[in-house]
Amino acid sequence: MSIKNRLIALNFTQFFIWGAWLISLGGYMIATLKFTGGQVGAIYSTMGLASLFMPGLVGIVADRWVNAERVLGFCHVAGGLMLFLASTIKDPTLMYWVMLVNSMVYMPTIALNNTVSYGILSSGGHDVVKHFPPIRVWGTVGFIAAMWVVDIVGWSVSPMQLYVASISAFALGVYAFTLPSCPPTNTKKSASFASAIGLDAFVLFKDRQMAVFFTFAAGIGAALQITNTFGEAFLHDFKGAYANSFAVAHPGLLMSVSQISETLFILSIPFFLGRFGIKKIMMVSICAWVLRFGLFGIGNPGSGLILLVLSMIIYGMAFDFYNISGSLFVELEAEPRIRASAQGLFMIMTNGLGALLGGLASGRVVDFFTVNGVKDWRSIWFVFAGYALILALVFPFAFKYRHKAKGVPADLEGDLPTV
Repeated sequence: MSIKNRLIALNFTQFFIWGAWLISLGGYMIATLKFTGGQVGAIYSTMGLASLFMPGLVGIVADRWVNAERVLGFCHVAGGLMLFLASTIKDPTLMYWVMLVNSMVYMPTIALNNTVSYGILSSGGHDVVKHFPPIRVWGTVGFIAAMWVVDIVGWSVSPMQLYVASISAFALGVYAFTLPSCPPTNTKKSASFASAIGLDAFVLFKDRQMAVFFTFAAGIGAALQITNTFGEAFLHDFKGAYANSFAVAHPGLLMSVSQISETLFILSIPFFLGRFGIKKIMMVSICAWVLRFGLFGIGNPGSGLILLVLSMIIYGMAFDFYNISGSLFVELEAEPRIRASAQGLFMIMTNGLGALLGGLASGRVVDFFTVNGVKDWRSIWFVFAGYALILALVFPFAFKYRHKAKGVPADLEGDLPTV
């Protein structure tokens, strides 16, 4: 098998593992295990908590002491064990701790996957900017494929989704050890611990506009966590007259439209970011989150199905226009010496702090609007839409950044990551 095909298999399985449970686990915990919204939100917030520190710590190990592909393999084997344990758990407290450990070993693999792919391509004489994006897009394909498999076979409210993820994680863990060697590249001991885990980038908070940008990035990251946590659980709650509808029978297929939309909107980012700048792009993203939640609030699996579909399509704009554009903005604005650290800080604010706060706060909102086990989803989604609307109203006054109309560098246009 060629190197490119081996990396396609790596990227596909990396996100197949996540796609098998990320969107559907909330529905399983609410519909089958009868966890409360607060308990589900807390369990999902473990990804944010782990993202605050684990990618940096694991990155130190791969940079200084152990081959990156071996660290990747170990993390996935450990994650496979945690996912298997999670499939047997019915207690919310135990589920929280097991999923926290799983998050601690899985979240760093997102960056490690890129590190291994870059290293193997470079050592093989391949142009990383040219060849990695077509390989990386198979990660999104893997995520969508996992959602479809879990949904079509009827495992979206079953622990089987965790078995699928566990088996895939074990397989990828073993596979990673067979990949070409990616030895440590930074064996110098002079750098401080703070520098190694990316704390150098916190100097960016001295710039008021960058501080505002990172703050709102965390706020939008919270919105992403809300939809990951409760999107499919919301669809499972439509029963009675809607029991046989497509949205209720196959919520995973409907939710996967969001990821398909994401792969399409990502292609438009170089055009829009280069011509309109990060401020307008982030405004569009925040407004898209308002529509994402608002359409959930007024849609239903019957006559309102088109509104749910529109919400899924809008997700691509809401996600890509803040996550991918934000990452490129950081790349353009940060000094070369701290660019890697700045990207780590961006991840901490969005996938770490934002996801942590979004998971905890959204769970409380769901519980507030739950009476005798019945959730008032319309009110819940309108509260979330109102939250995004507040961000949209405040952002243009708080973020005074003036677009320089310098565009996106040509060498970045082909290297647009996706979740």
